[in-house]
Amino acid sequence: MKYKQPILWAALCLAVGMAAGALQADSLKEWYPYLNKPGLTPPDWAFPVAWTILYVLMGFSIGLARNSSHPGRKALTGVFLAQLAVNFLWSMAFFVMRSPAARLGLISVLFLLLLIYAWKSRPINRISAYLFVPYILWVGFAWYLNFSIFLQN
Repeated sequence: MKYKQPILWAALCLAVGMAAGALQADSLKEWYPYLNKPGLTPPDWAFPVAWTILYVLMGFSIGLARNSSHPGRKALTGVFLAQLAVNFLWSMAFFVMRSPAARLGLISVLFLLLLIYAWKSRPINRISAYLFVPYILWVGFAWYLNFSIFLQN
């Protein structure tokens, strides 16, 4: 079944997101609401909606690439797992450690990994690369939010 890999990878991404969400729940109530945030900060409800969509797209992206017989798919999987780990650490740095500075560094690394993934996935499966575009755009916007929070707090 050609959709088995994408579904399994999407489930893994959602599980990572749920774990991060559970670990940051207290901070979302006790700390984050009191930070000075830029005017373009989305409403609180938008974040879990956006991340759920992005985790599914991420999973389908790597799942489609893994279905390929292209020799670069194993290396691409490594880049994917690295970005997923940095994504998780990014949430921990900001919400658990409550460190906008650490998060700014991690989101910069994450953004670079996303660009590398998209570039390397294109010859393997063009759709895989396109599925990462919303994620890249969201993390670029998140970088702006993080930088603004860093400056304002």
